[in-house]
Amino acid sequence: MVSARRSFQGALPIAAMPRLCEALADDAGVASYELDFGRDEYGTAYVDVRVQAPLWLICQRTLEPFVMPVTVDSRLGLIRSEREESALPGGVEPLLVAEDAKLNPIDVIEDELLLALPLVPVNPDSELPEEVIRPPEEAVSAGERPDNPFAVLRELKKT
Repeated sequence: MVSARRSFQGALPIAAMPRLCEALADDAGVASYELDFGRDEYGTAYVDVRVQAPLWLICQRTLEPFVMPVTVDSRLGLIRSEREESALPGGVEPLLVAEDAKLNPIDVIEDELLLALPLVPVNPDSELPEEVIRPPEEAVSAGERPDNPFAVLRELKKT
């Protein structure tokens, strides 16, 4: 595929990627992808991966599901041993290829989507709950100050 500079494009159901589904709230939707194989000016084999997918995540602010559109655009340098990683040009991520030189495109797409997931998903359209924004009425009013636990130490220091 590298020598022939092959390109593939299509749509892949998100439900077909089990490792990704474990991190999602729902496996609905379809990922659109493009894979372009080739060699760069240094002779390094690569695959350009472009994926767009609507992923269902759980907002960690509201604990409600929301759809986050994810876009991946990366170049992966195809290497056969970890020693070859240092020879990759800047901006190219390594992808270790098996000895038989076979590559499963679904695994590559799934890996790239997993890497694109945020550590703490937050719906940008969500708002903080009212009880977080405004403290309850029983809370200390501005004129009152709670007992300072260090007040005793302050008194000891004066003597």
